[in-house]
Amino acid sequence: MSIPFIEENDQTLARKQHLSELQQLVGNVYPNKFDRSNITGTEDTISNLLSFELVTSLVPIVAEGEKPHPEIKEAANAKLKEFGSVRISGRLATPPRTMGKAAFVHLSDGRCRLQIYVRKQDVKAVSNDTGKVIEDEGSGWQLMNLLDHGDFIGVEGYLFVTNTGELSVHVEHLQFLSKAMLPMPDKMHGISDPELQRRYRYADLIADSLKIEHDGALTTREVFERRAKLISGMRNYLDAHGYIEVETPMLTAKATGAAAKPFATHHNALDIPLYARIAPELYLKRLVVGGFEKVYELNRNFRNEGIDSTHNPEFTMLEFYCSYMDVNGMMDFCEAMIKESVQKATGGSLQVKYGENEVDFSKFERLTMVEAIISKLPKVIGAYDPKMEGENKHFAQWLREKSNARFFHESMKSVQENWSQNEKGEYFYNFDDKANDDIRSLKIREQYKDTERTKSEIDKDILALFEDFVEEKLLQPTFIIDYPKSISPLSKASPDNPQIAERFELFINGMECANGFSELNDPAEQYERFLDQAKAREGGDEEAMVLDEDYIRALSYGMPPAAGIGIGIDRLVMLLTNRHSIRDVILFPHMRPEKKDE
Repeated sequence: MSIPFIEENDQTLARKQHLSELQQLVGNVYPNKFDRSNITGTEDTISNLLSFELVTSLVPIVAEGEKPHPEIKEAANAKLKEFGSVRISGRLATPPRTMGKAAFVHLSDGRCRLQIYVRKQDVKAVSNDTGKVIEDEGSGWQLMNLLDHGDFIGVEGYLFVTNTGELSVHVEHLQFLSKAMLPMPDKMHGISDPELQRRYRYADLIADSLKIEHDGALTTREVFERRAKLISGMRNYLDAHGYIEVETPMLTAKATGAAAKPFATHHNALDIPLYARIAPELYLKRLVVGGFEKVYELNRNFRNEGIDSTHNPEFTMLEFYCSYMDVNGMMDFCEAMIKESVQKATGGSLQVKYGENEVDFSKFERLTMVEAIISKLPKVIGAYDPKMEGENKHFAQWLREKSNARFFHESMKSVQENWSQNEKGEYFYNFDDKANDDIRSLKIREQYKDTERTKSEIDKDILALFEDFVEEKLLQPTFIIDYPKSISPLSKASPDNPQIAERFELFINGMECANGFSELNDPAEQYERFLDQAKAREGGDEEAMVLDEDYIRALSYGMPPAAGIGIGIDRLVMLLTNRHSIRDVILFPHMRPEKKDE
C-alpha cells in the first residue's frame, strides 16, 4: 500500500521493491526484537562496545595512513576472538556497496559507528519467521544486496582488526530488522536549514549521526544529551539536599502563579473552563503549608504569548521551595546548584563558549536593579548635586523622582541624537542648563519635564529602563536584586525598605534564567496584592494575576518563612550548548503548519 503524502521517485520505488524481495527471503520484514550480546557486561550497543577497555585496548594504535604490523594484528585478532560471538545492531550509516564477494559497511547506534565485514562465503541470513538461520546457499549475500542506506540490521559474528587497523565485526549471521523507505540525508552536510532541522527533528538526528565530519560544534544529539545531564544534575542535587519531587496539575481552574496569558480549554464532563498552567507556584506553596518543607517540580509550563529566540509557548521550568530560608539563602543555594550541575553537564568545565563570549559560571555577581542601570548605562551629568557625597546614590534618588526614569528611557531610545560623547568615548546627557542651554528646548525633555508619576508608575519606568537597555549587557552570571514591590505580587517586602521586594532574577548573557523570592506568607497582605492585580486586570492588563481564593485559604492555615525559585531549563541549555534559539534546545518546538502545495 502506498502512502499518499510520501513522494515516489526512483529511490523510493527501488526501496519498495527491495522490501518486497526481502519479505520473500526472510518473512516478517518488521520483526519484534533483536537480542544483543553482553560481552561488555551490559547490553552490547555499539557505543558500549567502543568504550569497553578490554576490547579497545587490543586495537593497535597506528598513525593515520599507516597499517599495523602483521604480527601485532594477528595477536590482537587472536585475543579478540576469545570474546566469542558478538551480536550488535544498528542503522546502516553508509550505503552498502559490495566489492566482488565481500563488503565493508558501518553500523550506527545514533552516537557511534562500527564497521562490519560481510563475506559471501561466510554469511547466512536469519529468518524472521522462525528465528533460525536460512541454510540455503547464498542467502546471506542475497540479503546483503537488498539492503539500502539507512536500513536497520542485526549481525552476529566475531571481533577482529582489519589490515588498516580498524575494529570490525566479521559477520556470520545477518538479520534484517527494518527498512528505511526514504533516502537518508546528505552524509557530508546533513540538514543545514534550521527550520527543517526543527520541523523534522528525527531527520536532523539521523543526519548528524551519518555525517562523516563535524565542525567541532555539538551535534544535535549531543545538545540533548547535555540537556539531560543538566536536568539529572539538578535533580540529584535537590534530592541530595532533602527536597521531594512532586507533580502538580497541568490543567487548572485558574491561571495563577505568574503574570502571563494562558491557553484556555474546556472540560466537557465537568462543563468548566480550564487553563494550561502558567506556573506551578501556588500549588507548590500549598504543599509547603501542608508540611513539605523542601519541595520541587520539574515540568512544563504553557504561556499563550509570542515566540522569539528565547521564548516558546511550551517550556521547561524547575521550581522549588525551601522552608525557613530567605532570598539570600536561595541565591546561595541556586549558585551552588548551578555550578555543580554545569560541571556535570559539561564534563567538568565551568567556562562555556557562547557566541563571541565566554560565560564563566565560577563567579556570580550581585547588583541591585539601580546599580545595574548605573554600571551598564551612560553616565548622567548634572542629574544630581555634585557637592553631595556618593554620586551613584544621588543618581538613584534622581531616577525615582517625577518622570526622570521615563525621560531617561526615552532619551536612551534616541541616544545617537540626544547624547554626547566625552574624550573617553563615554556617552553622557548633560542636564546642566548653563552648560547646555539647548537641551531644555528638546521636545523629549519638555514632554517629560516635571511630570508627576505615581510610585507604581515610577517602578514600571525603572523596570522598563532596565529591561530595554540593561538586561542585554549582563553577560556574566548576575543576580539582580531589590525589585520594586509593586511589580512582585508574590514576594515579601524587604524588612529594611518596605517598598523593595525580597526578590532576585538571575541573568546570563542577557537572558533571564531564574527568578526567586522570599515568599509572602501573610494571607491578608497576599489578598491585598491580589486585589491590586485584579484592578490592573480590569484596566486592560491581560497578564495580571487573578484572585485565587483557595490559595488565600491555604495561607490562612499558616505557612512558614520560605524562599522559592523558578529556573528556566531551556535557556540554561542554550548557554551550555552554544545555541542561540530556544527552539534548538527543544526536541519538537512549535512551528507554523507547512504550506501544502496546491
